[in-house]
Amino acid sequence: MTLTKDESGAGTPDADEYTPSQRRIERERLKRARARRATAIAAVSTLVTAVVLYLVVVSAPGWPRTKETFFNGQYAREAFPKVLEGLWLNVRLLLICGVAVLVLGMLIAIARTLRGPVFFPLRFLAAAYTDFFRGLPLIINLMIVVLGVPALRLQGVTVDPVLLGGTALTLTYSAYVAEVFRAGIESVHPSQRAAARSLGLSNRQALRHVVLPQAVRRQVPPLLNDLVSLQKDTGLVSIGGAIDAVRAADIIVGRSLNYTPYIVAGLVFVALTIPMTRFTDWVTARMDSRRAQGGTT
Repeated sequence: MTLTKDESGAGTPDADEYTPSQRRIERERLKRARARRATAIAAVSTLVTAVVLYLVVVSAPGWPRTKETFFNGQYAREAFPKVLEGLWLNVRLLLICGVAVLVLGMLIAIARTLRGPVFFPLRFLAAAYTDFFRGLPLIINLMIVVLGVPALRLQGVTVDPVLLGGTALTLTYSAYVAEVFRAGIESVHPSQRAAARSLGLSNRQALRHVVLPQAVRRQVPPLLNDLVSLQKDTGLVSIGGAIDAVRAADIIVGRSLNYTPYIVAGLVFVALTIPMTRFTDWVTARMDSRRAQGGTT
């Protein structure tokens, strides 16, 4: 703290200027030193681990053959543009199916939370839907829809493997998302609905303006996790013949008998998934921090 002289010449503290104490300066210095030390240790540990893993892999007896089969630069360069071209189909499926999953999942969740005996058939059907498609493996669902629907030869029903594959993805993931929404709706305290009703809102208005906004906001992290999973599973539509990133890699593998295109396709999916995963972690940490500070959830 510095002193300034008033008109009488006496020293008075300057309230506008802050000088940290020697103890605080020393504490901050020690904190920075610990941070630098932790960073250096982490870097050295990571480098040592990477070197050990590299030596273990390259010293394996079958490494030369594995390198030629899975990490061939020639086939990687050939596969990359075709995999990227097929990836555009996966991205479109993610966008369209993601919207359809959110809408259908919300409708199913609302149906499961309706009150009154008159809505029992609707609640039963919604519960049966979620139980069935959550228990049915996605790959089997895809085979049934993609291969079974065309076999029925129904008039006016598409046989496009992309549309059928997207339908199968929507059916499965809407069941998971419905349970996420339902958990969010049931986590809202009943007093919120009662307060809305006391203000003159109908049940529908209370659900729309009071319950659902809180429920959706609380369930953002698990919803983002489901979208990340959907993003990866769009590659399964290739079982019906759709030329996506996985199928494009499969075509090259079938011709060359070299599996490097699969590695390329896998890395492309990883590169597409990581930003969404990191965004999900950031949203989760932000909401946890706000909840810990007593903010709105």
